[in-house]
Amino acid sequence: MPTPTPAGTPGTPAGPAAVPELFRHGLRLLLDKDIDAWVGLWADDGVMEFPFAPEGRPRRLAGREAVAAYMRSYPDHIDLHDFPEVRIHETTDARTVVVELRGVGRLVRTDAPFDMTYIAVVTAENGRFTSYRDYWNPLVLLEPGAEFAGSTR
Repeated sequence: MPTPTPAGTPGTPAGPAAVPELFRHGLRLLLDKDIDAWVGLWADDGVMEFPFAPEGRPRRLAGREAVAAYMRSYPDHIDLHDFPEVRIHETTDARTVVVELRGVGRLVRTDAPFDMTYIAVVTAENGRFTSYRDYWNPLVLLEPGAEFAGSTR
């Protein structure tokens, strides 16, 4: 079965639900461990930022290729099972949403539970992510097996 096309994909009209649906589509791709398709949701010049990243971790990834390199090994370290809590808040800018979410799964190396709460400020244009500020909890990196792309531990 082909992957559903999110609202706002280039060549389709981008209505008010375009960014929330694009974000939800991205979550489905992450759960499916389809990192290539998830990266395909990014604009060529999209920027991913981690304002709370500790020293030794990337704070800014500029461009789709940098995002791809960062995310490529994610499923080898974190096996996501679900996003049981997702709240998408639309803003006065139809291109931007604020998302509260919780991801759960397991750490592949240790089989320990993974449970992370995030807040993300996400902007998309023409059906592609252009900016994604990911406010994740860096303390989870203290768990053995939690390190992945960009870690110097």
